[in-house]
Amino acid sequence: MTFMALPLPTATRALAAALAASSALALSAAGALAQDHDPDAVINIGSLYEPQNLDNTAGAGQGINEAFNGNVYEGLFVLTDDGDVEPRLAEDYTISEDGLVYTFTLKDGVTFHSGDPLTADDVKSSIERVVAENSASSRKRTLAVIEAIEVLDDRTLTVTLKSPSISLPYNLSYVWIVNDTAGDISASEDGTGPYVLREWRRGSALALVPFEGYWGDAPDNGGVMFQYFTDATAQNNALLTGAVDIITSVQSPDALSQFADNPDFTVSEGASTTKEIMAYNDRIAPFDDPMVRSALARAVDNEKLLNAIWGDYGTLIGSFVPPTDPWYVDLTDVNAYDPESARQMLAEAGYEDGFSFTLDTPDYDPHPIVAQFVQNELANVGVDVKINIITANEWYTKIYKAQDFEATLQEHVNHRDIVFYGNPDFYWGYDNPEVTRLIAESENVASIAEQTEMLTEANRIIAEDAASMWLYLYPQIVVSTSNVTGYPLNGLNSQFFVSDIKKAD
Repeated sequence: MTFMALPLPTATRALAAALAASSALALSAAGALAQDHDPDAVINIGSLYEPQNLDNTAGAGQGINEAFNGNVYEGLFVLTDDGDVEPRLAEDYTISEDGLVYTFTLKDGVTFHSGDPLTADDVKSSIERVVAENSASSRKRTLAVIEAIEVLDDRTLTVTLKSPSISLPYNLSYVWIVNDTAGDISASEDGTGPYVLREWRRGSALALVPFEGYWGDAPDNGGVMFQYFTDATAQNNALLTGAVDIITSVQSPDALSQFADNPDFTVSEGASTTKEIMAYNDRIAPFDDPMVRSALARAVDNEKLLNAIWGDYGTLIGSFVPPTDPWYVDLTDVNAYDPESARQMLAEAGYEDGFSFTLDTPDYDPHPIVAQFVQNELANVGVDVKINIITANEWYTKIYKAQDFEATLQEHVNHRDIVFYGNPDFYWGYDNPEVTRLIAESENVASIAEQTEMLTEANRIIAEDAASMWLYLYPQIVVSTSNVTGYPLNGLNSQFFVSDIKKAD
């Protein structure tokens, strides 16, 4: 098989060879039949999002969802690329009349990569991993509604809730089902998905090969290798030169001109859930004052910023809620760009002479450029921004865990994540009792329409409070070589399902 068009660094060549050998062993006899694609082809994927570790409850970052979610690990439910929630490892489930007891029946014949059979004990321990005290899962709080989990037999378990939760199947789509004997999975795995982790070379690449014992349909390729880049230009060059087949998310419109009119490449735009935000530490002055936050929002020309970063791509939404969420409304008119109003509001809040603060900024694109833009805009209203560049690891420990910051830039990728503003303990510390009530009670309603009404109201309050500065919604642009098809377009929650990707001969 042809693995790469160009020479690679020694470590990556070794990884490629290992992957090629493993995928050849995994290829079934059926793969030898004539097809419109090469079932033995290895798909090389370029990404800027290397996982920090391999455990999605341990602050691994969005890269672990991209590589592992639906590929190595599966849940009772899956959030499809179209935004639907469908059963995955759950064969069936029932809900009691009071909405408090869910009974799940698991698919039969499912095995982990280690060869152990899937049992209800594995599901129980996997949910408990997410809600454990030391878990850093983004869905830990939403699943805290679970009161008890009882295993009835190998294929059946009940989940009893403290109060009804209309979003439980959706929230369970975030729970990877891990073998209960796997132990620490920060550098290894034991899932039920269509791929097995072959090797992970930190700072370089991560290789997956098909799992011969997979319960579902076999992948349409011989394996995938995620190649990690810290620089978007280097990633683009890798696609141009044939070193990778796909870029999961283009980070600059300047890159698109290289591919858009070239028949050797395909440019696809999907629906994004990735928001670029400047999050304040709302616990501390002056960011504990909604008037100050509103003033800062009015001082930054988001349309100019979006155009500078993305040209004709991307969307302004005026809140944390993207159009893919049921409770989206266009709130760009709330605290719209108006620097004169910003100056007046700062003066009214007691900051006529402005103030200064430190903006902690991740070191990868586009954050440093966005930070400079915000710095220049706020300088026009007398606010001095000191930029502090940090790594992704530092962001996690300093900002997310220790909450030791004044303001920070970050992209938030999750679907339906307005719930974070209902948690006063979340890293940005936003605490509005009415919002907390609306978000909590929206889980107890009897219909999606009622939930949507309550969360739409919460969204508007959050926007009027200027709880954070929502700069823009990223476009979701995937670029591939023209002989590669079948990849997901929307990338909800940064997941990137790879089993349907095909590469023509």
